[in-house]
Amino acid sequence: MFPKLQNIFVALALSCVLSSCITTSMDGITQVATIDALLTGVYDGHMSLRELRSYGDFGIGTFEGLDGEMILLNGSFYKVRADGKVYKPFLSERTPFASVTKFIADQRESIDTPTDMKAMESRLDSLVPQQNKFCAFAVHGRFSRVRTRSVPSQKKPYPPLSEVTKTQSVFAITNVTGTMMGFRCPPFVKGVNVPGYHMHFLADDLSSGGHVLDFEIINGALEADTVHEWLHLYLPGDSASFGTTDLTKDRSADLQAVEKERRPVAADKAKL
Repeated sequence: MFPKLQNIFVALALSCVLSSCITTSMDGITQVATIDALLTGVYDGHMSLRELRSYGDFGIGTFEGLDGEMILLNGSFYKVRADGKVYKPFLSERTPFASVTKFIADQRESIDTPTDMKAMESRLDSLVPQQNKFCAFAVHGRFSRVRTRSVPSQKKPYPPLSEVTKTQSVFAITNVTGTMMGFRCPPFVKGVNVPGYHMHFLADDLSSGGHVLDFEIINGALEADTVHEWLHLYLPGDSASFGTTDLTKDRSADLQAVEKERRPVAADKAKL
């Protein structure tokens, strides 16, 4: 299907042993490359956005050279760069790391009281108590605050992600209506994706967004897609950097560092 990519199919159900399941069931997640490769500095794009969108209408990731945080929402791509602005990328652009799905909510709840990030994670854990299941989720509503980040675009030779995030831009967004979205991945994806929660944000008016560090929502709605039968993983077979990168190390500490806010960081940019 993609001659320049090695196709590795990870079956998460006995009914999906064959790759033909992908064409008959959209109830799964397609992922490009691995989080550990991204942590080491493999930022070359492996798949175009046009190809990626054929596997889903919902997802998160990044762009070649770390040129912004990716949001795929309702079939449209958005890019949040380190200047805090939201851009519409060309479909010819490529991604070094992304996860997408066909979002079909099977759980819906209203949010009637102020709820912060930890409380929202607990709420989602109650909805999907099986820790070994994938969960895609979207929270839309009025947020009193959202703290996001993006990193500067990188040029070769690429530094590791832990070095890049030392120069990240952090945005303090207040009183905004938008969508906080992402995935909760099982512990067993360690090294492949982010175990636990990984969220991005997009304002309805496209004024702001990025990788979510913290938030509080005043009211809104939570939707979750809790049934995923397979993980379809594409690895860049023709990428010299990916093929020679040492992926034997445990990079859990590096991942924890880059997923959280660092201090000191670039000056906060308020988005009112």
